[in-house]
Amino acid sequence: IMSRIDYSVWDHIEVSDDEDDTHPNIDTPSLFRWRHQARVERMEDFQRKGEELNKGLKECQRRLAEAQKKVQELSISKSDDAKSELTKAQAEEKKLKKEEREWDKKVGDHAREEKKMPWNVDTLSKDGFSKSIVNVKPETEETEEEKEQKHKTFVEKYEKQIKHFGMLRRWDDSQKYLSDNPHLVCEETANYLVIMCIDLEVEEKHALMEQVAHQTIVMQFILELAKSLKMDPRGCFRQFFAKIKTADQQYQEAFNDELEAFKERVRGRAKIRIEKAMKEYEEEERQKRMGPGGLDPVEVYESLPAEMQKCFDEKDIQMLQDVISKMDPTEAKAHMKRCIESGLWVPNSKTDDGDEKEEDATYAEVKQQPEETKTE
Repeated sequence: IMSRIDYSVWDHIEVSDDEDDTHPNIDTPSLFRWRHQARVERMEDFQRKGEELNKGLKECQRRLAEAQKKVQELSISKSDDAKSELTKAQAEEKKLKKEEREWDKKVGDHAREEKKMPWNVDTLSKDGFSKSIVNVKPETEETEEEKEQKHKTFVEKYEKQIKHFGMLRRWDDSQKYLSDNPHLVCEETANYLVIMCIDLEVEEKHALMEQVAHQTIVMQFILELAKSLKMDPRGCFRQFFAKIKTADQQYQEAFNDELEAFKERVRGRAKIRIEKAMKEYEEEERQKRMGPGGLDPVEVYESLPAEMQKCFDEKDIQMLQDVISKMDPTEAKAHMKRCIESGLWVPNSKTDDGDEKEEDATYAEVKQQPEETKTE
């Protein structure tokens, strides 16, 4: 009996290694969501195309039925107008019959194409019976707060063990360690390993990042296998190692492709984090050097005319007075006001009579060459 079973249908199954729910603590998109989304979109597009073809066929058949009815009605009539209309109606009927054959062919081609499509998790997992029994407990939807607390508690308890697993290299060592610590086979471990990879890349520990990345994909493949089999991941990780160690070329290539793609994503995420940290550092330094008026002395200096910049470079008050005396008073006052607010110029005179008088006092102070006035 077994020899009569056709197993060829299993030769074209699309292996799913792409579905994962990333924990909200992780500042990166789900590791494999894009692959699953792409496949789902392809399936939706294909289904939508089939619906459109069937809709087009039905519409053509409806129009053809109306045309045939019209031909029958005109055939009964004996008026001259009816004969003229009959000719047109028959031509329309002929045209619609041709269109119907074309639509019918498209629908048939689409159905045959659907049969040739590879199976995947989404198609294999459709219910075949009204009742199903699986060896996992039904899960209630967790809130974001519950997920975050669960992740935090798990990491606090098993962080050392997760890091140890992340540093393993051999398949046998990884399998044995998970056999001894089956509680590590879960989403929380995968999520922590992702963060660990990004941290290592930021610290420029590239070799270590690649090692931990390998173990991250190991955990992701195990979790995906559990999803496809509808099993607790702790009960099927041995199946993953059995498959990967048999050197199944297609499976190994899929694993390597996911690993390389993941490492690229880690590098990209680390680069973003470094750039963000640099911007925050630059802004912090900028805030430290702000003048009494809240202006950045570097920005103010760069906005000054070249002649005034030279005065500050050489700390030459006489030169600054000469430059200002040649400038338009309004422009000179504006520049000096900005110099004071940024701390480039520290005036001696003080006034409480408003900004305008303060500007005038500063301007006059520079022109009069006060002995105690200084540039910084």
